Amino acid sequence: MPSYLLDTTVLIDHARGHTDGVKMVERLFSETGQLYTCDVITAEALSDGGDAERTVIGRLLDALEYVATDPEGARWAGDRRRALRSAGRRGPLADALIAATAWRMGATVVTRNPDDYERLGVPVLAYGAGD
Repeated sequence: MPSYLLDTTVLIDHARGHTDGVKMVERLFSETGQLYTCDVITAEALSDGGDAERTVIGRLLDALEYVATDPEGARWAGDRRRALRSAGRRGPLADALIAATAWRMGATVVTRNPDDYERLGVPVLAYGAGD
């Protein structure tokens, strides 16, 4: 059974009622029970938005299994980020840590921004953000 780590984009798009984000969340919950969030995604998703949006995000976070970045994953993230920088490419720390968590779990990152994670070498399930 596949497992998925829902990126911050999914939580925000779902909370804002963006059709593609809502449909993706509905699809994932109907297909599998292996849905995850992590420390970085939780912090990112709750760092912005109004009270109503944060309430919806909080409910969705509560329905996901929470996992944290472990030491091996943190080292992997550092190595990947360093490799990107050496190649002259951008590599935000948050994306590297999210990718590392997915890598450690063998999960696919669900995101509206597939390039952020594909360049880090983890599987991605992309969706649009249209209404």
